[in-house]
This record gives sequence, C-alpha cells and structure tokens, in this order.
Amino acid sequence: MAKLNIKPLADRVLIEPMAAETKTASGLYIPDTAKEKPQKGKVVAVGPGTKDEKVTVKVGDTVLYGKYAGTELKLDGSDYLMMRESDILAII
Repeated sequence: MAKLNIKPLADRVLIEPMAAETKTASGLYIPDTAKEKPQKGKVVAVGPGTKDEKVTVKVGDTVLYGKYAGTELKLDGSDYLMMRESDILAII
C-alpha cells in the first residue's frame, strides 16, 4: 500500500474497509446488489487525539465498526472511511 498523504485531526481515524464477502458459508456466490457493507477494516492513519480523549487504536489494527459509521472517501483510487474513534466498536 502506498503512503497516504493524509493526517486525521483530533480523534478521527482513517480505515481501509475489508472487501465484502463474495460467497456464503455454503459456497453460494453473492451478487453485488446483495452484498453487505463490510464492518471490518484496517486502520491506516490516526489523529493525535484531543486533550480529553487519547486515541487508543494504532495504524495496522483491524477493527470492527457500525454498519453506517464514518464518511466514505476515495483517495488515490482506493475507498476509505473516516470516523471518530468512538464509532469503532472493537479491535480484533
């Protein structure tokens, strides 16, 4: 992955969503129109936090987030999500 020239501010985190599942557990292929939005991704940039809230996730962490969390961005041809750390549910 190329180095991104972006620095989130405050407690914001930039996440690269993992690809949506293309097959069910039983092996059936899922059409694009029926794919669930991924809720798991990799942290690629973090802000410095705020005076009251330190950022606990770090670059490289794999995280879970809410289905509708964050703002979608396209940077250097790739899709990312920018969200507050409080929108992240867990580090896995």
